[in-house]
Amino acid sequence: MITHMLNIVLAEDHQTVREGIKMLVNAQADMRVVGEAGDGASAIKTVREKRPDVIVMDISMPEMNGLKATRKLKAEFPDVKILTLTRHDDDSFLEQLISAGASGYVLKQSAPAELINAIRTVGSGNAYLDASLTGKVMGGLVGRGLRGNKRKEVSDRELEVLRLIALGYSNKEIASQLDLSVKTIEAHKANAMKKMNMRGRIDIVRYAILQGWMEDS
Repeated sequence: MITHMLNIVLAEDHQTVREGIKMLVNAQADMRVVGEAGDGASAIKTVREKRPDVIVMDISMPEMNGLKATRKLKAEFPDVKILTLTRHDDDSFLEQLISAGASGYVLKQSAPAELINAIRTVGSGNAYLDASLTGKVMGGLVGRGLRGNKRKEVSDRELEVLRLIALGYSNKEIASQLDLSVKTIEAHKANAMKKMNMRGRIDIVRYAILQGWMEDS
């Protein structure tokens, strides 16, 4: 899947856990840890210095937690890929992180192979959700009214923009891929979300899972 070396920054306040992840990552032929941080503020500083492909971000960290750090990093580096790592599997964390722009969400209690797969998936430009969380993301579909029959109201171009957003691409990246202006992409996104009663990125990801876009990527 990855044709080049992925540079990784690890943001995790527990040194033992961080060292374990570092050993796991560095054992892979296609990825390496280029920086480490023990809190959100240090993570931002390290990313500025190292400019990694992927940040593996713990959520529960001192001084500045992973959610705040994710928001700040996405504001400063819109194209950066952030894979969040946590023990929390409740809806509030998941929705906040997806809304903040995280490209992936993995539970600490998942198998090591799941983490490595998630890093590769996010590093290749796609979104990743821990397999055990898919049902939670899908849970709001009926209540939000994101039905398959809404699709006929949305143009093919609008659907393509939604699909790329769900996969973690920024508006700038989508504009480049589709040879359109950023303003046009923003208009397609706004029109599609209005037609489909979507409130934010979490709804776009939910719809993407319903349509099987995540599995096709």
